[in-house]
Amino acid sequence: MTKPVTSAGSASLGAIRMLTYLMFMMFAMTTDSVGVIIPEIIKTFHLTMAQAGGFQYATMGGIALAGLFLGFLADRFGRKGSIILGLVLFALNSLLFLVGDKFGFFLILLGVSGASIGIFKTGALALIGDISSSTDSHTRTMNMVEGFFGVGAILGPALVTQLLKAGLSWKWLYVIAGALCLVLILTALVVKYPKTVRTTAEPVTLRRTLKVLADPFALFFSLGAMLYVGVEAAIYVWMPTLLKTYSGSLVLVATYSLSIFFVLRAGGRFLGAVMLARMSWTSVLVVTSGAILACFVAALMGGVATAVISLPLSGLFMSVIYPTLNSKGISCFRKDEHGAIGGIILFFTCVSAAISPLAMGAVSDHFHDPKYGFILATGLTVLLFLGLLCNHGFNPSRGRLKAVDASDYS
Repeated sequence: MTKPVTSAGSASLGAIRMLTYLMFMMFAMTTDSVGVIIPEIIKTFHLTMAQAGGFQYATMGGIALAGLFLGFLADRFGRKGSIILGLVLFALNSLLFLVGDKFGFFLILLGVSGASIGIFKTGALALIGDISSSTDSHTRTMNMVEGFFGVGAILGPALVTQLLKAGLSWKWLYVIAGALCLVLILTALVVKYPKTVRTTAEPVTLRRTLKVLADPFALFFSLGAMLYVGVEAAIYVWMPTLLKTYSGSLVLVATYSLSIFFVLRAGGRFLGAVMLARMSWTSVLVVTSGAILACFVAALMGGVATAVISLPLSGLFMSVIYPTLNSKGISCFRKDEHGAIGGIILFFTCVSAAISPLAMGAVSDHFHDPKYGFILATGLTVLLFLGLLCNHGFNPSRGRLKAVDASDYS
């Protein structure tokens, strides 16, 4: 089997990068606004918290299923085709929010929205490999992409808050995202993409995706992504509940703790791109995961008086972990398999985003204190740190990454 070739040719690399950044920012505006929308849903439809949580589970479920079962589309029909398909579905689906007023209808739309995100996101993840000059360049680009995702995570909730203050429905968030998506579709149609040439006769099907799934490197990096997302979910889902009882001199910090976390996470991802240019990626992940563990341990030992500072601060250190794990996991495979492996890691990510908050909530309900959910989250943080420490010591992917550098990027 000869090596896969990516031809940049006259591709508009600058425009492609900006298109990719804006795609991630656009869908983050919707997915990370759920925490602000759910209270409105509970009030409007008289739901329990578990029922209203369907807004999170429907979206994550749609992304997860599309990532696993449709990720291969980016390899079979090309990056441009899968990106445009996903963006068109997302735009049309977003505009339909205006015509509905039933909870079940919204859940269906969110499931379709998640599926469309899964389609264009796997195409975008595969495209990052096509425009990168090495596996290290891939990691730096991924951190920049996730930096823009972080910006979207700040803009979305802020926009919903302003809509509600103005007496408008939260549904307009999706209409605005759909309108932005139309601009991205027009850009995607005219941009020249690098061409990835398949060099194997093996057909690109779901069966091939499952074959990639059996690779130990796919499982290793997917497990790392799952652990990280479980830790992050503890913050953006349950931190406001934990800090609700705080009554000290930092009440303002407690009130805006989630916004502070998102700002630090976004800023940290841009900083992460700089760190990775100067340090080995395995070292960066050990240092940052150790700092996260310290933040969680401090919160448990010092109570809410310490948690009000340490938990939002963890965003600065979380920023670099997921995009780096995602990038290295994808980079362990040939470029003509990037759609499949990107979808696999995305599947495990979204499963964790749905299950981890549910488990933490169940533990907290059982013991009648959100602190116990954070004990579970701290356990996940310990596992993440130990796993990344072992990865630094043994660096099992070093040989695979060097081989891919030589075959796909040289």
